[in-house]
Amino acid sequence: MLRYILRRSAYSILIMFGVLLLTFLLFRVAAGDPAAAVLGKNPSAEELELMRNKLGTSKPLLFGNSRPTLRYPGGDFAGEKPLPKGATPCGSVKCTEEGLVFAPGSSLKIPQEFDAAEPVTVHLEDSDGEKMEDLSQHIDDKQNVIIANKTGNPVTVRKIHYTVPTKGFFDTQFFDAFKEVISFQKTFPYVRIFNFGETLLTREPINEVLMRGMAASLCLMIPVFLGELIVGIVLAMLSAVFRGTWIDRSLMFLSVAGMSISYLALIIACQWFFGYWLNWFPVWGWGEPRHLFLPVLVGIISGTGGGVRFYRTVFLNEMNKEYLRTAVAKGCGSTVVYFRHLLRNAAIPIMTRASAILPFLFTGSLLLESFFGIPGLGSKGVDALNSSDLQLLKALVILGSFLFVFINLIADVLYAWADPRVRPE
Repeated sequence: MLRYILRRSAYSILIMFGVLLLTFLLFRVAAGDPAAAVLGKNPSAEELELMRNKLGTSKPLLFGNSRPTLRYPGGDFAGEKPLPKGATPCGSVKCTEEGLVFAPGSSLKIPQEFDAAEPVTVHLEDSDGEKMEDLSQHIDDKQNVIIANKTGNPVTVRKIHYTVPTKGFFDTQFFDAFKEVISFQKTFPYVRIFNFGETLLTREPINEVLMRGMAASLCLMIPVFLGELIVGIVLAMLSAVFRGTWIDRSLMFLSVAGMSISYLALIIACQWFFGYWLNWFPVWGWGEPRHLFLPVLVGIISGTGGGVRFYRTVFLNEMNKEYLRTAVAKGCGSTVVYFRHLLRNAAIPIMTRASAILPFLFTGSLLLESFFGIPGLGSKGVDALNSSDLQLLKALVILGSFLFVFINLIADVLYAWADPRVRPE
């Protein structure tokens, strides 16, 4: 059993690493420049530089000893772009469609204000993006960048950009993303997990935002989960015991009807009927237990239909087994037969369905929280999406994924405990 738990734990760690890698690629590669997305249209080079440093996106992606910087004028000079601000040519340096064309023996002096504590490297690229070796470049005592053509042929420069060194080869975006999940330190508690930094807009610690949102989501979703589970099992048991009767047909009709109704339509209908027509429950707000009655009721009604059909199928499959007929032959009462023998042997598929729902206890229900004004993780995700808060969105994705993997690991262990047939040899 211990070997089985260790093996499943190792698989879960590999899955979590894959989730972290995919999340990193999604938010850092496929999504484009996060700094530009946050700043909006036409940000200045200085604003982009500050935001990239704040987000950590100025660092190399996976590995590297240097990172690009926009603090010093350079750029792409294709399309007859003008010389950098304050640049002084010596000899013939022309702006053409291909870039800056340096005649033989010509040079270009670009004044800069470099940070003395931060070494800067100048990079020149041709139209193919290749590093140019034909031109010499250096920084003189007055912090001027001198680019000179000492060859006997004209040379075309398309791009001029600058890089500064990082703290090390592993000071990169990917390892920063890994450190947000787990990092080690020299002082107690020595290990820090889920340190996602601050939100981009309010500058609040993301961990505090997640804890507040998770508390609200749990207050909403735990009653929904327990109510759906208990009501679903009881109704499914009744339907299975009275199979083929009007009770079974009525429950199946209501289950299919509940599954067919749109979640959004159900929310609006319940708000109008229970909140406005009968005036039994408030339809918006947070802070008092009465604010949870209506959203919990909606969540239970919405989820019970599918649960009843699923549990009924499980119970009918078990009711054909020999052990139930043996229990009846021994004189066991209906309560013992159904709620002790039948329910116990149906525990595996019930736990399977429950393990798929459990992660949503922590991440919340987006529609319920949005329509009833509950500040859970679902509504936090909507707010982060509307405000382009990529840091908070990334934290929500990683947290939800890790919870799903962890809960499935616990479910696998419970399978092995509940059913000896699942245990390894």
